[in-house]
Amino acid sequence: MPRMNDLNRPAAFALVCQYTASDSLRKHMLAVEAAMRAYARRFAAAGEDTDEEKWGIVGLLHDFDYERWPNPPDHPLVGAKILAELGYPEDVIYAIKSHADYLTDCPRVSLMDKALYACDELAGLITATARLRPEKIAGLAAASVMKKFRQKSFAAAINRDDIVRGAKDLGVALEEHVQFEIDAMAEVAAELGLASGGTA
Repeated sequence: MPRMNDLNRPAAFALVCQYTASDSLRKHMLAVEAAMRAYARRFAAAGEDTDEEKWGIVGLLHDFDYERWPNPPDHPLVGAKILAELGYPEDVIYAIKSHADYLTDCPRVSLMDKALYACDELAGLITATARLRPEKIAGLAAASVMKKFRQKSFAAAINRDDIVRGAKDLGVALEEHVQFEIDAMAEVAAELGLASGGTA
C-alpha cells in the first residue's frame, strides 16, 4: 500500500474496509467521522484553527484496528503502528491513541483529541436509540437519547461516564452535545442505515 503524503479520505476509507468486515463497526466509524467534521466546522467558525479533513479522518480511522485486535492495548496501538508506517501525521495518530483511557501516557490535549473522545461512545447511543424509531434519526431529539442514557440496561455496553466526561472536557453542555451529534449524523443518515424507511 502506498505511503500517505497527505490526508486522503478515499484511502482512509479503503483502510477501514481492509481491516473491518463488520458493517455495524464501519457505520460507527462513519458516524464519528460525521460528528468530527461537524465539530471542526463549528470550532473553525468560532475562530479555532481546525482542519475538517484531518478531524474527519481521525473519526473515520479511530477503530479501524478494533475488529482484528480488540484487546487493550493492542487496540489502538497496533492501528497506530500501521498508520505510522503509512505516513499518517503524528497528531492524527496521537488523537486516535488518546481515545483509549487505558493509555495513560496519551492524555487528551488538543481540541481534536477531546472531540474524538466526546463523539465516540455517544455515536453508539444515538444509533441504538434511532434504530428503535420508524423515522430512525429523522427528527430525533436529544431528550429521547437522554431518556435512554438514564436507562442503564439499554445499550448497556455504552459507557455513560465517558459520554459525560467527553462533553465536559470539550466544554459543551451535555444535551447540546447530544443534539449536535444527532444533527451531524442525520446529514449522512443513509450511509449509517438510519434514514427513515431504510434498513439498519
